[in-house]
Amino acid sequence: MSVKHVAPDQIETNSLAIIEAEVGDRRPVDGSEWLVLRRLIHASADFELLDLFRFHPRAVERGVQALRSGCTVVTDTRMAQCGIPLRRMEPLGCTVACFMGDAATKALAAEQGVTQAAAAVDLACELNPQIMVVGNAPTALMRILERIEEGRLAPALVVGMPVGFVNAAESKELLLAQDHTPYLSIQGRKGGSPLAAAAVNALAEIALHG
Repeated sequence: MSVKHVAPDQIETNSLAIIEAEVGDRRPVDGSEWLVLRRLIHASADFELLDLFRFHPRAVERGVQALRSGCTVVTDTRMAQCGIPLRRMEPLGCTVACFMGDAATKALAAEQGVTQAAAAVDLACELNPQIMVVGNAPTALMRILERIEEGRLAPALVVGMPVGFVNAAESKELLLAQDHTPYLSIQGRKGGSPLAAAAVNALAEIALHG
């Protein structure tokens, strides 16, 4: 197999064209929702997402509105935080925060006897974040749902994509079972910080360019 030379500015364009060709008429969604799903396929090269990706009916609308209002985005991992670049956030007036590894998070986790991911959600409540992004920790997603139920969190959108074998699928089923908070999610074990970040990036591109 020979490797073809592709100009750097054509790599993404060519990749998206390949995705469009391979998906053909199998698109499960259209419009802005397809732009989000296509970005996730681009980030993962995983066409199973066509069947596994889940949208709340107002997810894209609420996410784009939040970004255009200059919201705070909170992630459960530094990887997801780094995956949402300032070149997309700064023009919108948005900030991206992550509390993992902070001294206050470690202390609160030890005090409560919970994971750092869960403790980080409690600290995030003080920022009134409008977009909560979970790409790794089921305990973070479950704590988000608890705090929403208690009225301590009221995000416009939850990007719930924890990955793994212990409570990842189960925590996402809890997210899908509620209907008062819009969500983007992936059914089952798949997910991860790169996919969660890709979802936010897709929404940011829509917010910036329509």
